[in-house]
Amino acid sequence: MTTLEIVLNMLAEATTTELTKATNPKGLEENKKVAKKGGGVAGNARKEIEKETGKTCYYIEKNAMDLSRLIEDVVKRAYKQDRG
Repeated sequence: MTTLEIVLNMLAEATTTELTKATNPKGLEENKKVAKKGGGVAGNARKEIEKETGKTCYYIEKNAMDLSRLIEDVVKRAYKQDRG
């Protein structure tokens, strides 16, 4: 994993955490929506980086499903902790 991938993953996770705190979603489906929004922020950052550098971040695109799974796992863990 490259430094950029790690930073964008962290951005997605941190954004999702802040959105969760701000919106207090209920249930898995609402949490999934928040996670997608958090991932969208990182996706927009990636697109901006690509635009500014003129380079495709193909390695991020290749791992997009892994990022999606990672975000979903974070949301599920947070949901379980809140209920536990």
